[in-house]
Amino acid sequence: MILNSKIPEGPLEKKWDNYKKKARLVNPANRKKLDVIVVGTGLAGSSVAASLGEMGYNVKSFCFQDSPRRAHSVAAQGGVNAAKNYKNDGDSVYRMFADTLKGGDFRAREANVYRMAECSLNLIDQAVAQGVPFGREYGGYLNNRSFGGVQVSRTFYARGQTGQQLLLGAYQALMRQVGKGTVQLYSRHEMLDLVMIDGKARGIIVRNLDTGEIERHAAHAVVLATGGYGKIYYLSTLAMGCNGSAIWRAHKKGALMASPSWIQVHPTSLPQSGDYQSKLTLMSESLRNDGRIWVPSKADETRPPNEIPEDERDYYLERRYPAFGNLAPRDISSRAAKERIDAGYGIGPLKNAVYLDFSKAIREQGKEKIQEKYGNLFDMYLKITGYNAYNEPMMISPSAHFSMGGLWVDYELMTTIPGLFALGEANFADHGANRLGANSLLQASVDGYFIAPYTIANYLAEEIHTGKISPESQEFEAAENNVKQQIQGLINIKGTKTVDYFHKTLGKLLYDYCGLARNEEGLKYAIGEIRKLKQEFYREVRVSGQVDQMNSELEKAGRVADYFEIGELMCYDALTRNESCGAHFREEFQTPDGEALRNDTEYQFISAWAWTGENREPELIKEPLVFEEMQPTVRSYK
Repeated sequence: MILNSKIPEGPLEKKWDNYKKKARLVNPANRKKLDVIVVGTGLAGSSVAASLGEMGYNVKSFCFQDSPRRAHSVAAQGGVNAAKNYKNDGDSVYRMFADTLKGGDFRAREANVYRMAECSLNLIDQAVAQGVPFGREYGGYLNNRSFGGVQVSRTFYARGQTGQQLLLGAYQALMRQVGKGTVQLYSRHEMLDLVMIDGKARGIIVRNLDTGEIERHAAHAVVLATGGYGKIYYLSTLAMGCNGSAIWRAHKKGALMASPSWIQVHPTSLPQSGDYQSKLTLMSESLRNDGRIWVPSKADETRPPNEIPEDERDYYLERRYPAFGNLAPRDISSRAAKERIDAGYGIGPLKNAVYLDFSKAIREQGKEKIQEKYGNLFDMYLKITGYNAYNEPMMISPSAHFSMGGLWVDYELMTTIPGLFALGEANFADHGANRLGANSLLQASVDGYFIAPYTIANYLAEEIHTGKISPESQEFEAAENNVKQQIQGLINIKGTKTVDYFHKTLGKLLYDYCGLARNEEGLKYAIGEIRKLKQEFYREVRVSGQVDQMNSELEKAGRVADYFEIGELMCYDALTRNESCGAHFREEFQTPDGEALRNDTEYQFISAWAWTGENREPELIKEPLVFEEMQPTVRSYK
């Protein structure tokens, strides 16, 4: 297979305009004849469903939560990037493009990255019009702060709840279309399979999570906006329900998975406090604007942080990366924290954390100013830990977070299956091997509001003569029967071990061997152990309850079954890339001072993987990366 990324002709800054000029359109009368399914109601899903509904298409919107407002976009707290240059500090679309491309370690397409930066200009105006209460300066102008990997202030924020506020704006737009009748909303429904007819995506099989009923839904195009799969590690910053099943089921129908091993470990999470935990809490990266990260300069330190004098503190990010300091990119900051912790300088009861200290900022700016910026985050920290971060440093630790990998998509955000689109974190585009902070809300929003409405229309222009897609076809029947066999099979195992046991075991295995650091021996070992664990799962898992009723254990079992296969592919992907880049840190490939050692000669490509069947090695298909505007350089933040 040869991958066609469909990048438009012309100079970088004209490519998106050139695409829109030539994109095919569907007239308003014909839009009423066309059906689109959107799976997921986060920022990407809600925005594209609302946009297509407003245009006049018939849209079905699905989410497994009880309300679209419960989508995980709410967890992105710190802000959303836009190259507005309100601070007059040298920002521009090009600088944002360059920061993002460099931040991703030159493992993303130039055209996609530039388009995201270009579309960022419109997003803020759109969000303000929706009523998003961005932070403002005294004179009323929108305020900005800085995030990791950049030297300008381009991050717009609503205190520490930006994702929630943006999602409320998208949710209101979605519900307006529900009220108008252009969008049908199906909450508490989970996609279990993709249906293809004559090689095209034509619908989905879903399970009603309240009744257990299996349903068929047909359409002319399907959009997956189902987020990332970082919950595969079990302990992560993601909500318990987050999973990779929707994109994985599509992958097994022919959609390629790209760069699955590129999963970001966030440096600013609350540390694990015991084996009882099911998730970790994300503390916004925005805290690193004013907080200073340090560890004691003496190993196995037992004194409270306020009793450790300044000359016995190691501000290791400021020491190692003086140009960016505490705002070094996430992959670099997380690895630096792990190195200090592994070397014996960790703090806290389990010695698995580092300090994030606001004492200097409070002295210089006053407690009221810090409270104004981060008050709700400090309140959350106090509620969870019992410690007051105004009086002593926070304790933070790296934690699994964001998936840079996902379904392979072209410039139109369409997968290798015609009619199947993937938006936001469900696709691999824009971020390369490492995502810069505050770019996730941006990508999800611009994919849904400004990009997909053009590209999906371009595809649907060919479908106006197709007629209604019937869910009674043999393809739908076969897909439904396959789903029923799978879920009944899980119920029938009647083993002795819980789903959570297998998820925790898999998560620890992946974190140890395909987490912040990887090596050839460990990855090969992990592949073997994952296969053994998968076999044990199908012998020993116990799923209580019945198929035809509400059954959360059955939901979890299906998702963990997919995680075994996703985890194995992650290890294959990491094993075949003999370089270090971004979140992918192969211990065999590092500089003498412990930094990532990229190999552009042999690995300047996107790894796209094809499903070849159960217990068979996946097929690697390469998309070469061509850099015309900005040549790859050594990624340095020193």
